[in-house]
Amino acid sequence: MRRLVLALAVFAALAGPAAAVQPDEILDDPKLEARARDISAGLRCLVCQNQSIDDSDAPLARDLRILVRERLQTGDSDRQVVDYIVDRYGEFVLLNPRLSAHTLILWAAPVVLLVFGAIGVFVAARRRRADPASLTDDEKRRIEALLEAQD
Repeated sequence: MRRLVLALAVFAALAGPAAAVQPDEILDDPKLEARARDISAGLRCLVCQNQSIDDSDAPLARDLRILVRERLQTGDSDRQVVDYIVDRYGEFVLLNPRLSAHTLILWAAPVVLLVFGAIGVFVAARRRRADPASLTDDEKRRIEALLEAQD
């Protein structure tokens, strides 16, 4: 029974993305189809926003998949297809934004946060490791006086 449930879970996980590209969208040329899949995997579905158009069942994602395939069939390079879609929908459509002046913060923020976090951990570790200051002569005399007073 466990194997059946596991097999169904694996099938469901793998069948979801496979169902997004409809049979009527698939190109006859396997090389063009592979290029179309590669491009589609890097483009964000504007409806779902967390999926590529290759994985999304949204009608807009279907339209974009068809557009990618049409552009490839007319002879556009992969870069030209992506540029065409970015020109129409903006940089947001890219799942991996390009490195430019206005996306620099997206690429730099993780590194900056990592550096500041490492500095914070280093400072906290040094503070924790610091040996407590030893007693001054005056403090030692006062403690001895207090202990003698209790006896």
